[in-house]
Amino acid sequence: MKKMLVTGGCGFIGSAFIRYVLQSSNNFEILNLDILNYAANLENLKQFENHPNYKFVKGDIRDEQLVEKLFEREKFNFVINFAAQTHVDNSIKNPKDFIETNINGTFCLLEAAKKFQIEKFLQISTDEVYGALPETGSFTEKSPICPTSPYSASKASADLLCMAYFKTFKLPVLITRTCNNFGPCQHEEKLIPLFIKKLLKNEKVPLYGSGKQVRDWIFVEENAKALYLVLEHGKPGEVYNIGANCEKSNLEITNILLKKLKKSKHLISHVQDRPAHDFGYAIDASKIKKELGFEPKVSFDEAIEKTIQYYIKKF
Repeated sequence: MKKMLVTGGCGFIGSAFIRYVLQSSNNFEILNLDILNYAANLENLKQFENHPNYKFVKGDIRDEQLVEKLFEREKFNFVINFAAQTHVDNSIKNPKDFIETNINGTFCLLEAAKKFQIEKFLQISTDEVYGALPETGSFTEKSPICPTSPYSASKASADLLCMAYFKTFKLPVLITRTCNNFGPCQHEEKLIPLFIKKLLKNEKVPLYGSGKQVRDWIFVEENAKALYLVLEHGKPGEVYNIGANCEKSNLEITNILLKKLKKSKHLISHVQDRPAHDFGYAIDASKIKKELGFEPKVSFDEAIEKTIQYYIKKF
């Protein structure tokens, strides 16, 4: 049986990935290493806490002694690095945390993976490393990296470090860059859960600027499937964009939530835009479709309905 280290597995996307793997296969033992910061939640994986193929360790990916001890003891075959500070607003307020975790933490994992000669290292990145999209087109894996926030800069830095370890040390690294995820278990600082919570309380929702910033949106469970495909069949040294060809502006998302929750548009409050807010992202995901056969199956409407019902029960 193969052993898998998943870092940041109590977070939104990490926990979705672990759930998918444990529900889909009996071929992996998973150790989830998570520091349990504000955005992590043990409840995301409560159903698996006694699963024979799952273990949890509380710890920091920057802790070199802990990381090396785990690698030596567990003899991992795979590393999937979800652990990261992710909220752009927080990176503007406090960039240091993002540099330390997203860059130095990734470095610590790469060093251990190199020393213990793991089979594959999957770095979970973001389409935000590409920066703002021009008026036309979409980002391919060959698009230049041009980050505009401390968050995206820290993720771009980690990506470059990973590729350097592939080229210099032949470490079998893969990188995925996914568009905006949404779905159950997302921290409520993010747009969709935040707006659902406020609308349920009949509070105004703070929409940055005009709200016309466009993102590609993918259901988190679909992203988990794509990540698993990349881990299983992806080629080391390659980058894989993951998208759903579902581009919607923040204003469109807001209006969809208003309609489904039967709330008035008077609850929209346009607030000052954040600094260097990228206007648009669009992912060209043709590579992962052509090479690995991935294509999202769940429609946006079905996914947003499932998401809304989850938060109605939670809030």
